[in-house]
Amino acid sequence: MPVPVPTPTPGILGIDVGGTKVALRIEPAGTTGPAWADGTEPVEASLRWAPSASAAHDLDDLAAEVTALRARWSGPVSAVGIAMPATVDPNGQVATWPGRPSWTGMAFADAMRTLVPGARVAYADDGDLAALAEADAAGCPDLVYLGIGTGVGGGIVLEGRPCPPLGHGSAEIGHMVIAAGGARCGCGRRGCVQATASGPATLRRAAQYRAEAETRTATWAPGDTVSGDITPAAAVGVEFADLRPAWLDGIDWAVRAVQESALAAAVAVVSLTEVLHPELVVVGGGFADGLPGFAQAVDEQARALGRPGHPPAPVQAARLGGLSSLSGALLLARQTS
Repeated sequence: MPVPVPTPTPGILGIDVGGTKVALRIEPAGTTGPAWADGTEPVEASLRWAPSASAAHDLDDLAAEVTALRARWSGPVSAVGIAMPATVDPNGQVATWPGRPSWTGMAFADAMRTLVPGARVAYADDGDLAALAEADAAGCPDLVYLGIGTGVGGGIVLEGRPCPPLGHGSAEIGHMVIAAGGARCGCGRRGCVQATASGPATLRRAAQYRAEAETRTATWAPGDTVSGDITPAAAVGVEFADLRPAWLDGIDWAVRAVQESALAAAVAVVSLTEVLHPELVVVGGGFADGLPGFAQAVDEQARALGRPGHPPAPVQAARLGGLSSLSGALLLARQTS
C-alpha cells in the first residue's frame, strides 16, 4: 500500500523592514496560536543591514534571506505582508527614508513582488501595523502605539480601525513637533519626538552625560587638562550594551538620558490623549523593549503632565515586545491571503 505523501502547508510571510535590521517570519496561512496546522511550526530569521550600503545591495541581501527562509519551509508561500518605515508614494515608490537614504526613489512595490514570485504582496507603515497588532493582542479597539527604536514610529487604532485608514498616509507620531527649536531630527526639522526619544538620540546624550560625569570626578591641576587616563566617553560613544545595565543600576548619566527620552514620549502621549482619548497607550520597539521600566517611566511622566479632570491614557509596555511590527505584517499577510 503506497505511503500517502503529506500535503505541503501553505504559509504566509511577514517582513518587518527597519533602518538597521529586518525581521522575517513564515507561519501557516490557515491557523494561528500554539496549535499550528498539521503541527507545522513557524520559521523565522533576521538580517542586519550592511552600514551605508546601496539600495541594490540591501535588496540582494533581503532576497537571499527570504530564499534561505523559504528553503526551511515545507510548502508554498501564498501572501507576503511588509511593515515599512519609509514614506512610500501612491505609485509604490520610496519618497523618503532618512534611515536608509539610498532607498529614496526605489520602486519599492515592484521590488517586493519579486521576493516571492506568485504570492500576493501588501505593505503598510510599520507603526500602523504595530498598532493594529497591539490592539488585537490587548483586545482594545482604541489604542495609540509608540515604537521606539532606530527612529520613533507610531500608530493609532480607533474603533478597531487604523487612523488614518491604510492607504491614506500614516500616523507619524515620531514627527510630532514637541519642542520648537529643539534637537534636530533626521527629517531635517527641529523638535520632533524622534529627535529626542529615539535610540540613537538617547545614546548620543548618554555619551555626553557620561563624559561630563567623568570630567567632574577627575583630578585637576592648575593649568592642566583632565589628569589621569580618562578617555572622554563622548569620544568613543555609548552603546546600548553600556546603557542598559547603567539604567538598571540607576547610574545618573544613563537615568538622565533615558528619562529625557521618556519625557519626550510622554509629551506626545498627553497631546494625543487630549485629541483622541484612547483607552490605552502602548510603548514598544526594539530600543524601548530592551530597557525594562521604560514604559513605566513614560506613564509616570505623562501623569505628571496631566491636567485636573483630564488624566492621560494609561501607558503600558507592548505585549508583543519588539515584534509588534512583524506581528502586524503577518496580520496584513493573513488578510491578503
